[in-house]
Amino acid sequence: MDQTTDPAAPDESAPKTPAEQPDTLFEQIGGAAAVAAVVDLFYARVLADPELTPYFVGKDVTRLKAHQRVFVGSALGATAPYTGRAMGHAHQELDITGPHFDRVVDHLAAALADGGVDAATIGLIAAKLAPLKPDVVSG
Repeated sequence: MDQTTDPAAPDESAPKTPAEQPDTLFEQIGGAAAVAAVVDLFYARVLADPELTPYFVGKDVTRLKAHQRVFVGSALGATAPYTGRAMGHAHQELDITGPHFDRVVDHLAAALADGGVDAATIGLIAAKLAPLKPDVVSG
């Protein structure tokens, strides 16, 4: 039996055309489901870090995760805008240090990698977080 390929069928191995490429980082990493999974991985890492755990004592982590999903999604180009408090206002009472901010970014990068995001995309995401450091760090 001759099993030839239909010449009219799209070649799944061919590079995607610009029209087929995801438009945003949000779409590139897999959309809302991927962001939710990464946020869960991120919080598992952060809450297991003895240097960062004190920042979360007495906090509603479920609520924080929900805010984080919207914030990360918005930062990556999702259509839902982040409507939470400004970064400086939300973090001002926590006395977050520069090294702790960097540690959080490292945990996010690791969570993204664990979620299957490639290194180049992780670099783009980390670059979007760097400008937030002056607003978040107060300690």
